[in-house]
Amino acid sequence: MSEEVAVATGGRVSRGWVATPGRWLLRAALAFFLLNIAAIVATVVLDSFGTRWFGGWAPHGYTSHYYSWAWQQFGLPRVLFVTGVVAVGVAVIALLVGAPAAYILARRSFPGKRVAWAMFLLPLLVPPVTYGIPLATLLYRLGIGGSLLGVLVANLVPSVPLVVLALTPYVEQIDPTLEGAARACGARTSQVFRRVLAPLLLPGLLSAGLLVLVQTIGMFELSFFTAGPTDQTLVVALYYALWAPGIRPPQAIDAMAVIYMLLCLALLFTALRFVSPTQMVAQVKDNRK
Repeated sequence: MSEEVAVATGGRVSRGWVATPGRWLLRAALAFFLLNIAAIVATVVLDSFGTRWFGGWAPHGYTSHYYSWAWQQFGLPRVLFVTGVVAVGVAVIALLVGAPAAYILARRSFPGKRVAWAMFLLPLLVPPVTYGIPLATLLYRLGIGGSLLGVLVANLVPSVPLVVLALTPYVEQIDPTLEGAARACGARTSQVFRRVLAPLLLPGLLSAGLLVLVQTIGMFELSFFTAGPTDQTLVVALYYALWAPGIRPPQAIDAMAVIYMLLCLALLFTALRFVSPTQMVAQVKDNRK
């Protein structure tokens, strides 16, 4: 009977039985990974609201006191202000620099184009700590290390390549004849960009800007190496709250971690509504061919 079924289905039954254990193993591994992540997040959130937690599956009581304590003692208003200034500033500058570079790489063919692509992708492929220490040393020698400007400049190094990588597929999807028609009608280069390219690139610009915001808020190494005492981003302030000398309630540190997590998740989910990671990966593969 099994042979008849195998013949009727072209032998797919035997392949299905071989593939099924692999699929179930993959699903089990994925479920185990997600369960561990959910348990860690739930533990941090519960502890941020807990009064005491010594053993057991849940805290002995709940309060929101530690959120107000963290807000005041960790100087979160200043930290969030610096984080917003750095993230928005890096996103704006990265778009201004990365958009023309993405247009040139998408539209022009020139000697060394693959080398240029490799140079743009390098800061995204190597760990930030490998170039963060020499970069911080240079910024301190220039006199801008330990300041808000130094944090901005350091975070631009991986942000501009990210804008180029995200915008290039959007530029390639625009028909070049539209630009040619605009130029034939007498439009100058600035008018072509403002009236033709900019409206068509608006979704790409928005998605690239949101991705840069998420990356900058989560960038620890570069911000840590270049931030001063009053110019710390949220992730750097969280590190100091955990490891700096002094006694701090662990619930307050968890409350700060929850605020950081919610901020990153909000920006990440917003960014994923406008950009497709698979599209970016396909673009990288096409440029490596």
